[in-house]
Amino acid sequence: MPNHSSRSSEKSSLFRRSKTLPTGSYRRFTTPLVPTYRYDSASDLRRDGDGGSCDSDTTNSAVAVLNSESAPSQVLATQSPSQRITKLWTHFSLTHCLKFICSFSFLYVMFLRAKVAKLEAENSILLTKCSRSSSNNENLQMEDVNNRAVVLYSVIMTIALPILLYMYLDDLSYVKNLLKRTNKKKKEEEVPLKKRIAYSLDVCFSVYPYAKLLALLFATVVLIVYGGLALYAVSDCGVDEALWLSWTFVADSGNHADRIGVGPRIVSVAISAGGMLIFATMLGLISDAISKMVDSLRKGKSEVLESNHILILGWSDKLGSLLKQLAIANKSIGGGVVVVLAERDKEEMETDIAKFEFDLMGTSVICRSGSALILADLKKVSVSNARAIIVLGSDENADQSDARALRVVLSLTGVKEGLKGHVVVEMCDLDNEPLVKLVGGERIETVVAHDVIGRLMIQCALQPGLAQIWEDILGFENAEFYIKKWPQLDGYRFEDVLLSFPNAIPCGVKVAVDGKIVLNPSDNYVLEEGDEILVIAEDDDTYAPGSLPEVRMCHFPKMQNPPKYPEKILFCGWRRDIDDMIKVLEALLAPGSELWMFNEVPDQEREKKLTDAGLNVSKLVNIRLVHRQGNAVIRRHLESLPLETFDSILILAEQSLENSIVHSDSRSLATLLLIRDIQSKRLPCKDSKSNVFPSSCWIRKMQQASDKSIVISEILDSRTKNLVSVSRISDYVLSNELVSMALAMVAEDKQINRVLEELFAEKGNELCIRPAEFYIYDQEEVCFYDIMRRARQRQEIIIGYRLAGMDQAVINPSDKSKLRKWSLDDVYVVIASCQ
Repeated sequence: MPNHSSRSSEKSSLFRRSKTLPTGSYRRFTTPLVPTYRYDSASDLRRDGDGGSCDSDTTNSAVAVLNSESAPSQVLATQSPSQRITKLWTHFSLTHCLKFICSFSFLYVMFLRAKVAKLEAENSILLTKCSRSSSNNENLQMEDVNNRAVVLYSVIMTIALPILLYMYLDDLSYVKNLLKRTNKKKKEEEVPLKKRIAYSLDVCFSVYPYAKLLALLFATVVLIVYGGLALYAVSDCGVDEALWLSWTFVADSGNHADRIGVGPRIVSVAISAGGMLIFATMLGLISDAISKMVDSLRKGKSEVLESNHILILGWSDKLGSLLKQLAIANKSIGGGVVVVLAERDKEEMETDIAKFEFDLMGTSVICRSGSALILADLKKVSVSNARAIIVLGSDENADQSDARALRVVLSLTGVKEGLKGHVVVEMCDLDNEPLVKLVGGERIETVVAHDVIGRLMIQCALQPGLAQIWEDILGFENAEFYIKKWPQLDGYRFEDVLLSFPNAIPCGVKVAVDGKIVLNPSDNYVLEEGDEILVIAEDDDTYAPGSLPEVRMCHFPKMQNPPKYPEKILFCGWRRDIDDMIKVLEALLAPGSELWMFNEVPDQEREKKLTDAGLNVSKLVNIRLVHRQGNAVIRRHLESLPLETFDSILILAEQSLENSIVHSDSRSLATLLLIRDIQSKRLPCKDSKSNVFPSSCWIRKMQQASDKSIVISEILDSRTKNLVSVSRISDYVLSNELVSMALAMVAEDKQINRVLEELFAEKGNELCIRPAEFYIYDQEEVCFYDIMRRARQRQEIIIGYRLAGMDQAVINPSDKSKLRKWSLDDVYVVIASCQ
């Protein structure tokens, strides 16, 4: 009975057996064996010499074939050329074949259509031209038709070939890899050619900003040229006319409506569609460019083209007070330009500045987003042309803020163009100041915020009313320090110079020889050529030397300075520079004084911190430290202290809360209220008719407690300061506003920093408040010049006064030669040497 086996199984068995031949024996065949088949029946197909049997593993052979076709590409390198060709042929699927067939069918259809059009044209020519005399014209027309056909074929092939080439780029690269005769394995999978081309275009468009416009221009030219040639091929117009029509179709898509014929209409519609695409792309590019430009202006990325401006680097809570002081300082010149560079959004900065709600008086504030640590951002704000650069401390803790200030100074030193002005750096810790000055050099001026506030708090605790005077001197709203050269005063003695300015008060001399500023010099000092005079005046253009006034020399009380008595002071809280405050108190207080320290730091840790800061407690002579541990916002902890016995109480901003000024001020305010309430219940009440609050009001009870104890509160936020000042439950309030004033003053003139450093120090000259009995008799009628002359006999300079019953002091009186009666309840503000 015949053996019926499927044709596919037979083929698979045959194919499997052919593949199992050894490589050597396979190569020995010069001609491949072609098996013959015969039919035993209508449905049986057998191979000759096979005996009608089929292998039992036909199905396994088919699976082996499939597995061999899906083997990794590394095996291709070890196969013979015939096997490679077989693999290549099996790779092209039916989809690729259909793509090729469709593409070439389309080209063949176009070719046949052009051929038919050519034949029709030839036929019409033959029918219409029968005369032999017109044979030359017929040849020309035939030649023109041939030329147009050639142009049409060229246009079609030129457009079709790049499209086909792009469609099969990956297949070409695959064929190239198959034909490589190498046995090495691929280490990495090769990137397809399409992806590499796309990546190259992406890089080109990203690196070169005008690449998109050039590509659009190239596409427009190509469309006009190829469209014009296509119009020339399908119509009867010339080449130049066809190119012009192509441009009109690109520029205006409605111009193709009057075309006649199928060919011209198809070409004109294609050109118009391409023109619409090009113009849409062009509008998109223009819209993107305009959006980027507007976004750059909105985000503050444009360059500042200013010179002789003030540059502020950073953002902090002191910026509002600083801008206000700079605006007042520039009022006399019609306003200036202040540039702020911070790592914030430009719109947010402008919104916050608008919330300050104060008059800038003609000063322009320009905000830019960027980092002061990047040289490109510094150049963007014209750092080399700024007349002063202010580096603000950040809202981080003191060490992080000073570290950032140091990095900013290093960035400023790296500006190749150099710096025109000086740099004012706000520091938080006094120990970090030498490092910043070492890096920055002579251009660096530092203002240590904690040090300024700490020293002012001690001076105000020992001399009530000094805080308000410092606010008047440091701010530009009233009188401030100025240094200027007056050649007409060369050869004058200082005692005559002191009375030579009707609208200013001389305080010192800047010596031309060594550049040092001498505060409160001797009366016998004679001004030399080049010397400059330090004065306190309302503005730099409001004073000038005049004639010497007549001063009466008369007797006045010659009283000695009162002796110092031991004092008892309480510190509530812990500051990072508390060791410096203790050193200042050691220099100013009389022997036998006590300093009570009440905070949450354990006693052993306090001694360790003070020792690490360089303070030797055992060497303190004038003061004795008394440690108490507790929380200043808990009433029972405060009640354990003898609050009614202290001469001064200083409420310090906690070091642990220095990152949050709101939290720190809330804690200070709560401590102030608790202390005043406890004092009001322990100390006798004092009736005051001038009090504006009713007797039942808790504020009045706190105010009436006693005038024996002075409470100094350290308030960081100016808004909290205003609340406390209105209630008057704290004698004096110091805030970061004083630091902003000092920064603005040093920014306007860096020489003033030497003056402030001496006035804040525990040695040298200081700002003091003296009673009137040192200079006048009760109800004596003299002018201010007379009092200034009398103060010179005590080696002091009087710069102002505060009348009895007045809250504000008058610095640099306007009419110094006017006679007036003085009371012993008045006080005078003087610059005197520390005792």
